[in-house]
Amino acid sequence: MPLSDLLTHIDPAGPEAALARSVNFDRLPKHVAIIMDGNGRWAAERHLPRVEGHRAGIESVRDTVESSARMGIEVLTLYAFSVENWKRPETEVSALMGLLRQYLRLELKTLLKNNIRFNVIGQRERLGREVREELEAAEQRTATNTGMLFNIALSYGGRAEIVDAARRAIREGIPADRLDEDTFASLLYTAGQPDPDLMIRTSGEMRISNFLLWQIAYAEIWVTDTLWPDFRCRHLLDAIIDFQKRDRRYGAVSSGPVTVGR
Repeated sequence: MPLSDLLTHIDPAGPEAALARSVNFDRLPKHVAIIMDGNGRWAAERHLPRVEGHRAGIESVRDTVESSARMGIEVLTLYAFSVENWKRPETEVSALMGLLRQYLRLELKTLLKNNIRFNVIGQRERLGREVREELEAAEQRTATNTGMLFNIALSYGGRAEIVDAARRAIREGIPADRLDEDTFASLLYTAGQPDPDLMIRTSGEMRISNFLLWQIAYAEIWVTDTLWPDFRCRHLLDAIIDFQKRDRRYGAVSSGPVTVGR
C-alpha cells in the first residue's frame, strides 16, 4: 500500500506523516511535472557559488523521485535544463552536466531498487557525448522496470518540442486531414504518456517557462515560495492535497475559482 510504504521512510510521528494520512491515494495525479527553480537564489542567500545551489538540489531530486514512486505516482517529470540554459556561462553548464552524471551514477541502484524507469525528453543531440552515454545507459538499465516513469527534461523547450513534432509530421508524410490532436500528441517527446494533472513550481515565480506547453493545457498549477534545494516530501504532499481539493471540469462550467497553493 502506498501509505504504508511512504510511512516506512518518514517519521511516523512527524508532520509529513500527518500530511500523508490526509492524501486520498485513490485520487492521485497520474502525472506530476515540476519546474525546479531557486537553486541560484538559495546559493546567493548563503553567499555560495551558484553551483552549490545546484549541488544542494540533488538531494531534493532524490527525495522527490523516491517519494513519488512510493506514493504510486505513474509519471514524474522534472525540468532540469532548458534550451535557454545553454546561454548560461560555460563553467556553470559544465558543472550542471557533471552533477547530472554524478546523480546517475549514485542513484541508478536506487532507481532499479524502486522499479523506476528513467527517460530523457528534450534535444539530447545538443548534449555532450559523455553525458548522452550516461543517460542512455541509465535508460537501458531501467527499461524493463514497470513502476513510475521518471522523465528528466534536458535541453528541453516546449516550443522546440512542438516544432520538432511538426517537422516529424512532415517527414512522415502525415496528411493534414489526419493531423488531429491525438496524432500530434503521438509525435511529442511524451508520446504515450498521460498529460500532467499537476504542475508544481518552486521559488514563487508565477510563470511556466516554456515547459510542456502542449501537455499542460488542463494541468492544475501549484506554486510554492520554497526554493528547490529546500523542497522535500512534505511540500509534494501539500501540493497533492491541494490538488485533490480542486474542482476539475476541463473547460466545462466550474463551481468556483481555482486557487494557487502556497
